[in-house]
Amino acid sequence: MAVDGRHRENIYPGLEVDIVLKKDQRTGKTTRGVVKELLTNSKFHPHGIKVRLEDGQVGRVHTK
Repeated sequence: MAVDGRHRENIYPGLEVDIVLKKDQRTGKTTRGVVKELLTNSKFHPHGIKVRLEDGQVGRVHTK
């Protein structure tokens, strides 16, 4: 399922997403997980909404 990870309205706790971790920004490598909480407060972010996964990892939601 491809969601537009740049719009906050599309992201919610419990959603399975691919994120790009800070350390992987250069390569674009993604990490899959389930959203625990949203860390970006704005409705839109051009690089993706920042989230914390249930396993504690933090990154921006990747849009394919």
